[in-house]
Formats: sequence, structure tokens, C-alpha cells
Amino acid sequence: MATIPRVVRELIEAFERLPGIGPKSAQRLTYYLLHAPKEEAEKLAVSAMALKENTVLCQTCFNISESDPCEIDTDSGRDKSLIAVVEDPLDVLALEKANFKGLYHVLHGVISPLDNIGPEELYIRQILPRLKTGEVSEIIIATNPTMEGEATAMYIERLIKPLGIKTTRIARGLPVGGDLEYADETTLSRALEGRKEY
Repeated sequence: MATIPRVVRELIEAFERLPGIGPKSAQRLTYYLLHAPKEEAEKLAVSAMALKENTVLCQTCFNISESDPCEIDTDSGRDKSLIAVVEDPLDVLALEKANFKGLYHVLHGVISPLDNIGPEELYIRQILPRLKTGEVSEIIIATNPTMEGEATAMYIERLIKPLGIKTTRIARGLPVGGDLEYADETTLSRALEGRKEY
């Protein structure tokens, strides 16, 4: 039985650590890069390094950005009275495709006791200073319709309720157990339109 060269094996193992990449996909990606032009492999390596070096976490909304504050928070055409609270940056992309014109607050996860993730491990309380300016009139909680997403939504609603700000939950246009990042634009648009007060 032939042995796999160490550098090939190491790249396969590196790809396997990525979410959604199993052993077969990791092997296919590795052998694709092995046979691709050197420039393509170099471009991938440079892009991966630029990703780490040229992105920051916006300290207003906690989205991934090239600047702080991010482009969305500094866009004068946005409805600053409306903030959608989402689980991760991919959810921002999904809502942008659905033409949401408010602002965002990215939690970077959900409350999950089984994974030892409590509210302190997320960017939940960081939304409070934004709500005390008097500019925000509605919070749309757009966490995924999973048990963890629902628990996180309830926690946020309880946190915000004393401030007297209208809190709505994204409508059930999304399948239970589904993720925002996989929903189509029409489903997301209807879910935003059909939101209800918490």
C-alpha cells in the first residue's frame, strides 16, 4: 500500500478541520490544488492570509469588516431605528440579500448549555449601549428557529424588555431547525414582513 506524502496528508488534515468538509472532500480539494497551476494555490494562500490580516470585528455591531465602524453602521441610508439581532456574520449576508435596510447586531453564536456557551460567551450585553441612545425603536430577533436560537431569543427579549423598546421575532417563514444562511431571499423577505411583537 502506497504511503501519502507528509505534505499532502497535512493539507488533507487541515481541510478536514474546516466545517462541512469530510475526509473525501478534503482529499478532493488537496489533489485539486496539487494539480492546479501554482498561481492558483498561491492566490488561495495569499487570500487566506489577507483574510486574517485585513479584517476586524466592528465594535458597534460585531460584524466582520475591513473597518471599524463597519460600512453598514456608517451608511446614512440605513434605518437606524431598526436593529436585527443575528447569530453570525453569514446571517447578515442572508438578510442583506433580502434587502433588509436596518442595522445589525451579531452575537457570534447562541446560548447552548450543552456546549458550555452562556450569555457571557456571546456579544449579547454589548447591544445595550446602542439602545440607550433613544434612536432605536425596534429590535428584530432573527436567531435561527432551533432550541438554542429560541432560548437566546427569550434571553435577549427579557434583557431588552425593561428598556421599553419594541421587540419582535422574525416570523416562522423559515423551517424549524433551519439556518438563515441557507434560506432563499423570498423566504427571508416574508419572514421579515411577518414578524410579530415578542
